[in-house]
Amino acid sequence: MEKLLLIDANSIIHRCYHALPPLSTPLGEPSGALYGVSSILLKIAQNNPPRYVAACFDRPEPTFRKEKYKEYKAQRPPAPSDLISQIIAAKEVFREFGITVFEAPGFEADDIIATLASRFGEEEGIAVEVLTGDRDTLQLISGDKITVRFFRKGISDTVLYNEDQVQKDFNLRPKQLIDYKILIGDPSDNIKGVEGIGPKTAQAILARYGNLPSAIGDRSAENKFRDKLPKSLEEIDLLRELIVLRKDAPINQVGIKDLMFEFQKERLSRMFDAMGFESLKKRLIGESEAYDAPKTKPKQPPSPQGKMF
Repeated sequence: MEKLLLIDANSIIHRCYHALPPLSTPLGEPSGALYGVSSILLKIAQNNPPRYVAACFDRPEPTFRKEKYKEYKAQRPPAPSDLISQIIAAKEVFREFGITVFEAPGFEADDIIATLASRFGEEEGIAVEVLTGDRDTLQLISGDKITVRFFRKGISDTVLYNEDQVQKDFNLRPKQLIDYKILIGDPSDNIKGVEGIGPKTAQAILARYGNLPSAIGDRSAENKFRDKLPKSLEEIDLLRELIVLRKDAPINQVGIKDLMFEFQKERLSRMFDAMGFESLKKRLIGESEAYDAPKTKPKQPPSPQGKMF
């Protein structure tokens, strides 16, 4: 089958920003995260590239989740200015790679990914793979038609999640991860979950009942989890709205051919020159297969560890 790669752009940019040393272009603009993103995309382009690719971005406006629950992600500190500027600049980097960019006010990148995965995941001959550092998209997994490649460490160590891998790591099916997160919460999103229920208890509840509504509906004395569960489904409705990824993000009505990956060396060569990415240009033209330290102007002496994409 032909692959459609859906990239969680904000997640990847944040990961590169924290994984790589701070760098700047010849004009003094911050570029460490952009270097990391470019390196990842170059690896993708040169090693069994997908037929179709799209990059999905968050928007700065409040999302529908924030409007429903003001505490949603409220604990996160504001992004530093040099990261914000690189998120903005990254959209053009993706476009220079020949990748279509999507964003929608009020929706997160994950919702756009869910919308595109839903739209194209059922097409014959298309397999969808999501590239992300955020486990929220694991709920989208469907057989081998929709899978998730997750960054475990840095920007090179990944694991591919299908239904079997989800079962192995969480002892749950992908669809059960929504109820699992409702039960245990998610500190990264400032979602508290159900008091007194941790991962092991949540897994035991879902292993016995399959889903949270069935567990709550069992009022028998044999339900050993009864005292820990919410007394009604209404108590968890808001959590479900926050956790379930929307599949109706207002994006353009594109066809699969509109997402064709059009990798052009000449365009990238000019971009790498402008940004001072000499080591990436060497990889682009085939002069260097090994990792070279970026030749951009560092804000402080860089000390990259290990081999990157």
